[in-house]
Amino acid sequence: MRPSFPLFNTPIDLAHHFWKDLLKKQDLVVDATCGNGKDSLALAKILHPLQGSLLCIDLQKQAIDATKNLIENEIPSFLPQVQFFHQSHAKLPPTPKESTVKLIVWNLGYLPKGDKSVTTKTESTWESIVHGMEILSSGGLLSITCYPGHSEGKKEEEILLQKLSILDPHLWCFTSFFWANRKDSPSLFLIQKKDSV
Repeated sequence: MRPSFPLFNTPIDLAHHFWKDLLKKQDLVVDATCGNGKDSLALAKILHPLQGSLLCIDLQKQAIDATKNLIENEIPSFLPQVQFFHQSHAKLPPTPKESTVKLIVWNLGYLPKGDKSVTTKTESTWESIVHGMEILSSGGLLSITCYPGHSEGKKEEEILLQKLSILDPHLWCFTSFFWANRKDSPSLFLIQKKDSV
């Protein structure tokens, strides 16, 4: 049995702490790679009492269906606040004009228990992140979980780390979390946009 730690066991656990601290009333969040819906559900639980909204994106139809079913079963009253987009994360969908995006989440790699040959790719992921930076509100956050345990995931992590490390520090605050005592463990990248206040 895997040991349990009270603050966080995985990068995802750590990310959830930051999301809870960040999100406020009526915020809009994008889950750019919703997968089996676990992150989307965590976001829905934060956003529901805040009357926020959620956009869920995935290239695979089974991921969209799984995410929709999970939210519908757990928090059916939040479902009207969720939009689903069966598409690549490379081009993020248009956001409502009256809303600003406070958080964009990427959980990279392949769909758990799905086809492992279908995985996020470095080029489209970077395109998605650049677009995410453009639509992110001031003080907003990009949250990226990388999976270096497979070849494309390792390449993705390395290239994203290189590109994000040279962001203008007057406009962006970038930090990374690595589980140094766990081989090929996922990593967490957080990029926060300068607050206009």
